[in-house]
Amino acid sequence: MLQVKVNGNYNFEVDKNGERLTINGDKVTADTKQLNANAWHIINNLQSYNVEVISFNSAEKTAEIKVNNNIYKVTAKDQFDILLDKLGLSNLNAAKVSEIKAPMPGMVLKVFVNEGMEIKKGDNLFILEAMKMENIIKAPADVTVKTVKIKPGDKVEKGQILMLF
Repeated sequence: MLQVKVNGNYNFEVDKNGERLTINGDKVTADTKQLNANAWHIINNLQSYNVEVISFNSAEKTAEIKVNNNIYKVTAKDQFDILLDKLGLSNLNAAKVSEIKAPMPGMVLKVFVNEGMEIKKGDNLFILEAMKMENIIKAPADVTVKTVKIKPGDKVEKGQILMLF
């Protein structure tokens, strides 16, 4: 059984037992034809749907799906995710980051953040030049910057603490 949320608003319970598929308790008998690795043609209740998986992240159980040229964001929770939610343990997998260390020796070219800034996972933190290559270091999680220990022009060694969160 999966709990599926579409575009953050619409909830469905999906269950597949062998060849039998039910959505919110209703049996679905659709005719499906796989067109390629990411696309299907589906006929259900005399309606035709062209479905394409645009992106899929199995670790986060999320996908972007295009149905008849409309894009939907889909998230799913299996029985284990639901149990973790009930026990209040659902966010244990969230990264707990307290610092950023230099991944290699180099020179800081630019710093994009200041102390006190709230940043999201993937946001640019700073540019580190190493062996004549510019490396953009990104935030590994959603954090608030507590201390910035570097400024442009600083030389850093591998493993040196550069920022605290």
